[in-house]
Amino acid sequence: MSRRRIGFWYRLAAVIAKPPLVVLFKRDWSGTEHIPAHGGFVTAVNHNSYLDPLSYAHFQYNTGRVPRFLAKAALFKAPFVGTLLRGTGQIPVYRESSDAIDAFRAAVDAIERGECVAFYPEGTLTRDPDHWPMQGKTGAARVALLTKAPVVPVAQWGANHALPPYGKLRLFPRKTLRVKAGPPVDLSAYYGLEPTTEVLRAATDTIMASVTELLAEVRGEPAPTEPYDHRRARAEQRRKSERSQAEGENT
Repeated sequence: MSRRRIGFWYRLAAVIAKPPLVVLFKRDWSGTEHIPAHGGFVTAVNHNSYLDPLSYAHFQYNTGRVPRFLAKAALFKAPFVGTLLRGTGQIPVYRESSDAIDAFRAAVDAIERGECVAFYPEGTLTRDPDHWPMQGKTGAARVALLTKAPVVPVAQWGANHALPPYGKLRLFPRKTLRVKAGPPVDLSAYYGLEPTTEVLRAATDTIMASVTELLAEVRGEPAPTEPYDHRRARAEQRRKSERSQAEGENT
């Protein structure tokens, strides 16, 4: 997508968002050569701060290929923000409803029109204690296997220092927003296979492994051997709590 097709609303969003990003943060960007110049594609991005979408959108806007995010449907009802989201072509996600399939269809349509659809495969801010990517959901893999569009992994780090997950904003000292795109993930082994739960899980794990590897490069430290599983961790915490409670009642 050339810059002349970015459109009024995305340019307006850039006019609003870029000046404070430039003033308040330093930038360390790399891998823009991996963003396709033409055709539809998917990006898979880790999520460790509410500032992530601004940091990543700034990075990709400068390549001339703007991302279409999947965003909570409730945000589209907010004054002005909703207008901006609709105007920039973002995709509403209706979680746990009969309309949830609409986001999938909209993502496929956008890619077939030659656009970029950005996924946060974790589905929410990471719960990993050290801010590594969690186990991903299968939406990005499902879209990628159907369209056979390139999947570009993107790692970002630094926004979480300014606004940690579920923490308070800390702008000073000035933080560096690091964003790195990698080469497309090779999903060819899954093409032509029936999209079973097992196939989608394997493809998703392949995507998340690429994102995590990139983040390890950005952070300059080794990643965990296994992704954090929030559901399993929560279940284990519940069992420990129940066991402690039972032991207390028996004393």
